[in-house]
Amino acid sequence: MTATARSPRLLMLSTLVLAVAGIALLGLPPGQQPPAPGPATRLHAPAEPSSAEPPSAAAVPSSGTPTASATASTTPTSSAVESALPPHGEGAAGDRAVQHNLEAAWPADLPAAEERELLAAGRALLRADATGVGRAQWPTVFPASGQAVAPAFATAGFRIQAAIARRDSRPDEAVVHLVWAGQDRGGTFTDLRIADWHFTRTLTKGTATWTPQPRT
Repeated sequence: MTATARSPRLLMLSTLVLAVAGIALLGLPPGQQPPAPGPATRLHAPAEPSSAEPPSAAAVPSSGTPTASATASTTPTSSAVESALPPHGEGAAGDRAVQHNLEAAWPADLPAAEERELLAAGRALLRADATGVGRAQWPTVFPASGQAVAPAFATAGFRIQAAIARRDSRPDEAVVHLVWAGQDRGGTFTDLRIADWHFTRTLTKGTATWTPQPRT
């Protein structure tokens, strides 16, 4: 009696459990269905590249002719060209090259005697301006030469590396181009510095005199 009475209850309980499970499975969205079992390596397999991917812009055409970018890479650039000027810190050994470059850039256009006069004056003016030595010789250029003025550069490290004298914009004008080296009051030594001194010519009893112009 007892076993026979429990059988309908067990059948009803089993039917209820199966019905609930079926309803739960039917309620899941299609994209959330449990995946089919498979090898674990397939989950991490890299995707194969598409065969329709366009070739790189730097590729060489099928005809064998290199592209412009490939050709340009073999052409030396201007930065690779060695400068004719000596490197900084070369010392007096490089002054000859500096002088040669100045003369090549500005061909001579003054009589030799006038050029020598201008060069002597230009060198003296540059030394007086940089180191303070000889400023009294040029009162119109250095009006405060009588006062105590601390020089900007030391006399020990001062050196004129190259100099040329050439005509300026007018027939009665000339300019002296100078390249020099010096050590400032802070102890920094620098070469290949550039300075220009301008002169005007006056005639006195048939004799030409070059007068320096004050720095502006």
